[in-house]
Amino acid sequence: MNAPLHTKGQRKHPKTHMVMIVLAVLLLIVVLVAGGTLIYGQYLFSKVHRVSIASETRQVAGQPINILLIGDNTRAGLSPSEAAAFGSASQVGGGRADVSMIAHFDPITKQVSLLSIPRDLFMPIPGTTTLQRVDAELNPSSAKSTVENPNQLVKTIEDDLGIPIQHYVELNFDTFQGVVNALGGVKMYFPMQLKDAYSGLNITTTGCITLNGYQALQVVRARHLYYRTPNGVWHYDGLGDLSRTRRDHIFLQVLAEQVKAAGIGNPVRDLALLNSVYKDLTLDSQFSESEMLSLLQTYRHANPATAPTGTLPIAFEGGTSGYIYNGANYGSIVFPQLPADTQMMDAILGLVTPNIATSKISVTVVNQSHVSGQGVQVANQLQSLGYRVGAPQTAAPTANPEESVIYYTPGNLQKAEVLRASLAGSVIMGEVPSNSFGTALELTTGDQIAVGTKVTATTPPASPSTTASGSQNTASAQSSTKPTSSQGTIAVPNITAGTQINTIQQPQPWDPRACPA
Repeated sequence: MNAPLHTKGQRKHPKTHMVMIVLAVLLLIVVLVAGGTLIYGQYLFSKVHRVSIASETRQVAGQPINILLIGDNTRAGLSPSEAAAFGSASQVGGGRADVSMIAHFDPITKQVSLLSIPRDLFMPIPGTTTLQRVDAELNPSSAKSTVENPNQLVKTIEDDLGIPIQHYVELNFDTFQGVVNALGGVKMYFPMQLKDAYSGLNITTTGCITLNGYQALQVVRARHLYYRTPNGVWHYDGLGDLSRTRRDHIFLQVLAEQVKAAGIGNPVRDLALLNSVYKDLTLDSQFSESEMLSLLQTYRHANPATAPTGTLPIAFEGGTSGYIYNGANYGSIVFPQLPADTQMMDAILGLVTPNIATSKISVTVVNQSHVSGQGVQVANQLQSLGYRVGAPQTAAPTANPEESVIYYTPGNLQKAEVLRASLAGSVIMGEVPSNSFGTALELTTGDQIAVGTKVTATTPPASPSTTASGSQNTASAQSSTKPTSSQGTIAVPNITAGTQINTIQQPQPWDPRACPA
């Protein structure tokens, strides 16, 4: 597994982004049906690297499809000039899922939506009670192996977030540059001067600018961005990856619109696009050429400019000194935030909470927080919601703050999702082979957690109690109401940490965008 990060400053490697992945895959589909390049396209498609993903969810006809799109920051295969700019494989070993995005294809609405998963989201490793960044799950499964582990990454997202994955697509940032260059560049409007010393971005003029592949990469990599306001003062955009993701969503829409406007059919350009994609493209072994063409046919009228996009809401942890977990420094990490996360997944991916009565769900509460008596309090609150609750337990904290985890045994994911819908705060799920308590679920409580309260049809949502601790964590007066079963509904509070970020963000005045018509 990937070793922990021991200083925050070490995470300064280049970024690869969802933009290249979505675009490259769509371009590959389009080019394959271009008459002049069909035969050559089929030949190149046969050369695409394939990987078997045992943990993928079986695709059901007529149901939505979720494709996990991965930007791998491996340095393997870079040219000498690229290695000089981005670091060589010996300098930056292994590979990470530096970008993880879910592309959701809805056959009813014929709409494509995109959900980004923050790369520093702290999540359980499948089958264990050990937590790690999601971007490290692509790394080899053992220190003796050099083979990346997409199976583990897919299983992590399915197990810990409850998002079914039907297909897997992976590319690296070198391909992104090739796609942009093959298109002759991409035009973007820059309302302000921008610079980022880490990505190399340096926009010295405002207005509409045609970016080549390398410059476009600098834009989508930028996570330490400064912008110059009209009064000549430089300001720092301090939201890092979250602002970067917002700008990348804009970039994706601009680029897709320009591809759509240009059309496909120029043989020279089409062949250049094919060659820029296939070398570094990895697909799961079940993702066939015919299925890709079917997706194109079904979603050919989808408008990229209006595609719903979002990023899972999170809370920053670790500060300037880093997050200490099990005695190791992991640098800056992020926690999930309920109920905002489930609301985002509902809105973007159409996920809903299973309709299972709480009386059919057994759970043991283990207090691993720094709050005395929390386990008993949470257990009593869950019992009042109808859950079958075992005797509360305690365990020593492994970090500060501690993240709450719903551990479930095989076959009990849906029950874990029902419990998740009853909670608020920094809560994640994880599958384990078994637990020692004999219950389907084990809720290990952390320092930022609250339990909802039951609401009847004639009673307005009550102000729920909370066990969130610390000066930065307070229970919001707002609540989210989740359906559970015939027993009624559960009102879930919004715990708002001082570092929480609402990732449904509108473009900011300094963000690059489409050139005016």
